[in-house]
Amino acid sequence: MERRLVCFSHGKESGPQGTKICAMAEVAERMGFATESLDYRGMDDPSERVRKLIAYCGGLTGPPVLVGSSMGGHVAAAAAASVSAAGLFLIAPAFYMPGYEPLTPHPACPRITVVHGWSDEVVPVDNSIRWAREHGADLHLVPGGHRLGDELGAVLRLFADFLSALTVA
Repeated sequence: MERRLVCFSHGKESGPQGTKICAMAEVAERMGFATESLDYRGMDDPSERVRKLIAYCGGLTGPPVLVGSSMGGHVAAAAAASVSAAGLFLIAPAFYMPGYEPLTPHPACPRITVVHGWSDEVVPVDNSIRWAREHGADLHLVPGGHRLGDELGAVLRLFADFLSALTVA
């Protein structure tokens, strides 16, 4: 039996082997998931990143679990319907950002969880509250800023709970 894949999309200023991604990949792998982290460095256009994710997922045999942080959250959500994602786990997703409001995605996905820091200085927390309400997503607001470095333990617990719910479903 092929293991379900968790595919990570990093933020604009991050990379495919960032602290959060590596820690979440360890959680996913311990729970029996395969993992992949796409490299979007040098790609500033969110639409180009979405096309890369859709192309990557086109070769998969089953529906992936998409995980994204900041711009990567936008990318994962925008690709979700095209790749029949099994679930979306989004951290401080860059939704409703000035100049990109019309690009805010409307995914079709059976399970969506959003985690956002109350003190986010890059993406206003109100953006995730609005988006989660509009899309019926589970929303977890935690202390901390955009990177949530001090809240990594909480993010990992929420991610493990999210993956557990997917394996039960």
